[in-house]
Amino acid sequence: MIDLRSDTVTKPTEEMRKAMYLAEVGDDVYGEDPTVEKLEETAANVLGKEAALFVTSGTQGNQIAVLTHCRPSQEIILEAESHIFYYESGAVAALAGVQTRTIPSIRGAMDPRKVHEAIRGIDIHYPETGLICIENTHNRAGGAVVPVENMKEIYQVAKKHQVPVHMDGARLFNAAVAADVDVKEFAQYSDTVQFCLSKGLGAPIGSIIAGGKDFIQRAKVWRKRLGGGLRQVGVIAAPGLIALTNMKDRLAEDHENARLLADGIRNIDGLAVVNEVETNIVVVDVKELGVTADEFVVALKAEGVLSGSAGLSTVRLVTNLNVSANDIKLAIDAISRAINKK
Repeated sequence: MIDLRSDTVTKPTEEMRKAMYLAEVGDDVYGEDPTVEKLEETAANVLGKEAALFVTSGTQGNQIAVLTHCRPSQEIILEAESHIFYYESGAVAALAGVQTRTIPSIRGAMDPRKVHEAIRGIDIHYPETGLICIENTHNRAGGAVVPVENMKEIYQVAKKHQVPVHMDGARLFNAAVAADVDVKEFAQYSDTVQFCLSKGLGAPIGSIIAGGKDFIQRAKVWRKRLGGGLRQVGVIAAPGLIALTNMKDRLAEDHENARLLADGIRNIDGLAVVNEVETNIVVVDVKELGVTADEFVVALKAEGVLSGSAGLSTVRLVTNLNVSANDIKLAIDAISRAINKK
């Protein structure tokens, strides 16, 4: 099977497995795991932040950020189809007691003027704005890169109103590679950043939150409250460290493979690539075939390709560490076969 469902499906490399076996460990709740400490220090340096915290998942990282930044009854501003709003089970309401104010966007980039208009101060009738969230790359916009300039303008608006900015950078390194800039260029325009080690970077588990030292100290309390305090966690931090230090540059391969896949699909009658392929996500509309996305996913699986539905008529394909250029060619052939059998 060629697995294009997500970049979360990758298997640890041999180097990662060996690092897990040899990892020096200690009780991280006591702050005694040297491998975790090294990962956190490295992550903070890479992002240009004062400190960082290892967490179990991107969702946990985002929720800890909201909980740490906000008070109950506040409001957070975020993009209308962002991961925090769309895919995190209403956790900001259930856990932090905040409500969401969504802003439509163009390919994941919110208009800074609309953000400015949405910010609310202290008024007995309204919830006060407690946080602005940006997602980069933007998943539901097809892996779109939110430009550095857009982030800068939103950050300037936020600072004017003394509102913090959090970046859900689950695939932030994909954005940096695609934009050909240092990841710090993006990170400087957010107070806190979450990024996943377990997506494009290929680690089996884990994410990072980074920000100021005081913020990270308070975030540790919320991590503990959420059951995220772990013990000899160096065994899973070790592959994360390899992912962070050795796997960033190869993301360009995933991007090139996504472009190859998109080009091949464009030559197949009845299919339309509906996103601008900047990173590792290709979104395909199948409605001209007279089938639903779920039906097309089943047809592809029968031909040896795993994919995922992204809407009633759209299918998402995600290139990743374990998919080669040759696999892409095979996948294109399989897609053609699936259509010919319809």
